[in-house]
Amino acid sequence: MRALTTMAYRQIKRFTRARSRVVGMIVNPLIWLVFFGLGWSKVFDNPMARAIFGGVDYLTFLAPGIFAMTIFNQSFIGGVSVIWDKQFGFLKEVLVAPASRKEGILGRILGDSLVTLTQGTIILLLTFLLAENLKISGILPALGVGFLLAVAFSGFGVSLALKMESMEGFQMVMMVLMLPLIFLSGAMYPIDTMPSWMRALAYINPLTYAVDGARHFLVGENVTKFALTTDVGVLALLALFLVGVAMIEFEKATIG
Repeated sequence: MRALTTMAYRQIKRFTRARSRVVGMIVNPLIWLVFFGLGWSKVFDNPMARAIFGGVDYLTFLAPGIFAMTIFNQSFIGGVSVIWDKQFGFLKEVLVAPASRKEGILGRILGDSLVTLTQGTIILLLTFLLAENLKISGILPALGVGFLLAVAFSGFGVSLALKMESMEGFQMVMMVLMLPLIFLSGAMYPIDTMPSWMRALAYINPLTYAVDGARHFLVGENVTKFALTTDVGVLALLALFLVGVAMIEFEKATIG
C-alpha cells in the first residue's frame, strides 16, 4: 500500500504546486458556462424551448454537463504527465523500484482522480451562482458520479500515454477524441434531439452516462434519459475495466 499512497500523494502535491494549472482548470470551464451558457440561455428563454430541456432553463440543463465535461477533460489530460515522466526519467525509476507496479499506477490514477474531482467540485459550486434550479442535495452524489468518471478516464489516459512517446502525438489523439465525445454526450443538448445515427453513437459514449447521472442528482429525473442504476453501473464497470487495462499495460512497460 505504500507505493499506492506515495504515488497518489505525489500527483496531488504536483498539482498544488502548478499555479497556472490551478487557474486554468477554473477559467476554461467557466468560459463555457458563462459565454456559451449565458449566451444560449436567452435564446432558449421561452416555454417551448424549456419543454425541450425537461422544463428547466438552459443553464440548469447545461450545468451538470459542464461539471462532467470538466472532469472528463482533466482526467484525459492527466496522461500528458505520464509522457513527461517518461522523458525526464521518473517513470524509469518507478519501474525499477522494489515496489508493486500495479499499486504504483493505481496510486497515480487515484491521485489524478482526486485532483480532477477537486476541479469538478469547484466548477460545480460556481455553477450554483448562475443556474436557477440545481439541487444542493445532489452535490455529494453527483461527486460520486464524477469520481467514477475521473477514475475511468484517468485510467484510459495513462494506458494511452504508455503506448506513446510524443507529447504532441498524445495531444493530437486527445483532441480528436475529446470533442466528439463531449458533443455526443448530451451535455450541450438533449440526446433525443440528435439525428438517429448520432443518437446511436451517444448510447455507446461513456461520457453520456456521466452527464445523465449528474443531471439525475442535480436537476431531477425529468431531464434524464436512463435509469440511475444504468448510469452508475456503466461508469463503475468502465472504471474497473480501464484501470485494469492501465495496470496490465504498466506491468508490461519498458522504458528505453
